[in-house]
Amino acid sequence: MYSESSNTLQRADLSSLTLRTATLDDLPGVLALLAEAAGWLNGRGIRQWPAGGFPAARIEPLIAERTLYVLDGAEDAGEGGMPAATVALDGHADPEFWRRSDHPETGLYVHKLAVNRAFSGRGLGETLLDWAALRVAATGRRWLRLDCSKDNPALQGYYRGLGFRHVRTVDLPHRASGALFQRAGDPTAHAVPRARRRLPAHVLAR
Repeated sequence: MYSESSNTLQRADLSSLTLRTATLDDLPGVLALLAEAAGWLNGRGIRQWPAGGFPAARIEPLIAERTLYVLDGAEDAGEGGMPAATVALDGHADPEFWRRSDHPETGLYVHKLAVNRAFSGRGLGETLLDWAALRVAATGRRWLRLDCSKDNPALQGYYRGLGFRHVRTVDLPHRASGALFQRAGDPTAHAVPRARRRLPAHVLAR
């Protein structure tokens, strides 16, 4: 399903997909994917991301820091040059959300996790989160953490179904996100029935 060393994802229902570090050549496709995701959500009244997506200036630093990944494959190319999925994983804890008492240095943080509509419902979000949990363990940290929309109970239920625990909700008037979740960095400890691990919508963490 995933390999920490090769970053090659093998699934019975998909051909081989490769998770790789994004480059500047991927920027247009990543921006298109995030804009599609943001538009889809906002069209359903979910204020998680800006309706038009993110400016390049928000994504380019993630590429420069080599913390943004794209999931793609020759046989399963997304429409319009978009990757099958994208995710950022780093040690940057949002200071508006995570407190000193949370020991932010003990976690890795998921951002910009989105799945192309053409691939929705196939468990790619779940697979990427399990890969991220492996990275947590590999770096000797304890927690895989994320924040998501405080007004999206379905999404929060999805994370709970994948073994995440709700830490608290930070309600800031200028932030749509604020529901904080974490799970231990051991993906084998969170096996749940497959029916509960379906991908809702196609966008996950902030």
